[in-house]
Amino acid sequence: MTGTAQSPIPADAADLLVSTALAHVATIGPDGAPQVTPVWFDWDGRYLRFSQTTRRQKYRNLRRDPRLAVSIVDPDNPYRSLEPRGVVARIEPDPDLAFVDKVTMKDLGQERDPSRNPPGEERVVVVVEPRRTTGMG
Repeated sequence: MTGTAQSPIPADAADLLVSTALAHVATIGPDGAPQVTPVWFDWDGRYLRFSQTTRRQKYRNLRRDPRLAVSIVDPDNPYRSLEPRGVVARIEPDPDLAFVDKVTMKDLGQERDPSRNPPGEERVVVVVEPRRTTGMG
Protein backbone atom coordinates (compact mmCIF):
# COMPACT_ATOMS: atom_id res chain seq x y z
CA MET A 1 0.00 0.00 0.00
CA THR A 2 1.26 3.43 -0.78
CA GLY A 3 -0.15 6.83 0.07
CA THR A 4 -0.26 10.19 -1.57
CA ALA A 5 2.73 12.53 -1.74
CA GLN A 6 1.45 14.31 1.39
CA SER A 7 0.71 11.21 3.45
CA PRO A 8 1.91 7.63 3.51
CA ILE A 9 -1.62 6.56 4.51
CA PRO A 10 -3.42 4.88 1.61
CA ALA A 11 -6.79 6.41 0.82
CA ASP A 12 -8.50 3.01 0.97
CA ALA A 13 -7.36 2.50 4.57
CA ALA A 14 -7.82 6.03 5.95
CA ASP A 15 -11.18 5.06 7.47
CA LEU A 16 -9.34 2.83 9.97
CA LEU A 17 -7.70 5.95 11.40
CA VAL A 18 -11.06 7.48 12.31
CA SER A 19 -12.65 4.24 13.49
CA THR A 20 -13.08 3.08 17.07
CA ALA A 21 -10.43 0.39 16.62
CA LEU A 22 -7.66 0.13 19.17
CA ALA A 23 -4.12 0.79 17.98
CA HIS A 24 -1.31 -1.44 19.19
CA VAL A 25 1.80 0.70 19.57
CA ALA A 26 5.19 -0.99 19.44
CA THR A 27 8.28 0.73 20.82
CA ILE A 28 11.85 -0.40 21.43
CA GLY A 29 12.74 -1.17 25.02
CA PRO A 30 16.06 -0.37 26.70
CA ASP A 31 17.32 -3.90 26.01
CA GLY A 32 16.33 -3.69 22.32
CA ALA A 33 13.24 -5.89 22.74
CA PRO A 34 9.89 -4.68 21.37
CA GLN A 35 7.18 -3.53 23.77
CA VAL A 36 3.55 -3.41 22.56
CA THR A 37 0.57 -1.70 24.21
CA PRO A 38 -3.02 -1.12 23.02
CA VAL A 39 -4.12 2.54 23.03
CA TRP A 40 -7.05 4.68 21.94
CA PHE A 41 -5.91 7.19 19.33
CA ASP A 42 -6.84 10.15 17.19
CA TRP A 43 -5.93 11.10 13.62
CA ASP A 44 -5.92 14.66 12.28
CA GLY A 45 -5.06 13.83 8.67
CA ARG A 46 -1.33 14.19 9.21
CA TYR A 47 -0.48 13.00 12.72
CA LEU A 48 -1.61 10.08 14.82
CA ARG A 49 -1.96 10.96 18.51
CA PHE A 50 -2.29 8.86 21.62
CA SER A 51 -2.20 9.53 25.34
CA GLN A 52 0.47 8.24 27.67
CA THR A 53 1.47 8.71 31.29
CA THR A 54 5.00 9.82 32.02
CA ARG A 55 5.49 6.93 34.46
CA ARG A 56 5.08 4.19 31.85
CA GLN A 57 7.80 2.28 30.05
CA LYS A 58 6.39 3.25 26.65
CA TYR A 59 6.96 6.94 27.45
CA ARG A 60 10.55 6.25 28.52
CA ASN A 61 11.12 4.14 25.40
CA LEU A 62 9.90 6.94 23.11
CA ARG A 63 11.97 9.59 24.89
CA ARG A 64 15.06 7.43 24.30
CA ASP A 65 14.19 6.24 20.77
CA PRO A 66 11.34 8.01 18.90
CA ARG A 67 10.78 5.22 16.35
CA LEU A 68 7.58 3.20 16.58
CA ALA A 69 5.12 1.05 14.68
CA VAL A 70 1.36 1.02 15.08
CA SER A 71 -1.00 -1.82 14.15
CA ILE A 72 -4.68 -1.11 13.60
CA VAL A 73 -7.04 -3.97 12.73
CA ASP A 74 -10.45 -3.29 11.23
CA PRO A 75 -12.98 -4.16 13.97
CA ASP A 76 -15.39 -5.43 11.27
CA ASN A 77 -12.85 -7.42 9.22
CA PRO A 78 -9.83 -8.94 10.98
CA TYR A 79 -8.21 -9.60 7.59
CA ARG A 80 -7.95 -5.84 6.95
CA SER A 81 -5.30 -3.84 8.76
CA LEU A 82 -3.00 -0.85 8.61
CA GLU A 83 0.51 -0.53 10.02
CA PRO A 84 1.90 2.99 10.04
CA ARG A 85 5.56 3.25 11.04
CA GLY A 86 7.13 6.53 11.96
CA VAL A 87 8.62 8.75 14.61
CA VAL A 88 7.44 10.88 17.48
CA ALA A 89 7.16 14.42 16.10
CA ARG A 90 6.61 15.88 19.57
CA ILE A 91 5.19 15.18 23.00
CA GLU A 92 2.62 17.67 24.29
CA PRO A 93 1.39 18.11 27.87
CA ASP A 94 -2.25 17.22 28.61
CA PRO A 95 -2.69 18.67 32.13
CA ASP A 96 -6.48 18.98 31.98
CA LEU A 97 -6.90 15.60 30.20
CA ALA A 98 -8.66 17.27 27.27
CA PHE A 99 -7.12 14.83 24.80
CA VAL A 100 -8.01 11.82 26.95
CA ASP A 101 -11.60 13.07 27.11
CA LYS A 102 -11.66 13.59 23.32
CA VAL A 103 -10.67 9.99 22.52
CA THR A 104 -12.96 8.70 25.30
CA MET A 105 -15.91 10.42 23.60
CA LYS A 106 -14.84 9.13 20.16
CA ASP A 107 -14.24 5.55 21.21
CA LEU A 108 -16.54 4.97 24.18
CA GLY A 109 -19.20 7.66 23.72
CA GLN A 110 -18.53 8.95 27.23
CA GLU A 111 -17.54 12.47 28.25
CA ARG A 112 -14.86 11.39 30.71
CA ASP A 113 -12.45 8.50 30.83
CA PRO A 114 -13.88 6.09 33.42
CA SER A 115 -10.34 5.19 34.53
CA ARG A 116 -9.06 8.76 34.93
CA ASN A 117 -5.57 9.16 36.29
CA PRO A 118 -4.89 9.01 39.98
CA PRO A 119 -3.82 12.36 41.48
CA GLY A 120 -0.23 13.24 40.64
CA GLU A 121 -0.05 11.17 37.46
CA GLU A 122 1.05 13.28 34.50
CA ARG A 123 -0.43 12.62 31.04
CA VAL A 124 1.00 13.67 27.71
CA VAL A 125 -0.08 13.40 24.09
CA VAL A 126 2.36 11.56 21.87
CA VAL A 127 2.19 13.03 18.35
CA VAL A 128 3.36 10.56 15.70
CA GLU A 129 4.42 11.35 12.16
CA PRO A 130 3.78 8.30 9.96
CA ARG A 131 6.56 7.85 7.42
CA ARG A 132 5.78 4.47 5.91
CA THR A 133 2.70 2.28 5.86
CA THR A 134 1.96 -1.35 5.19
CA GLY A 135 -1.31 -3.18 5.48
CA MET A 136 -3.59 -5.91 4.22
CA GLY A 137 -7.04 -6.02 2.78
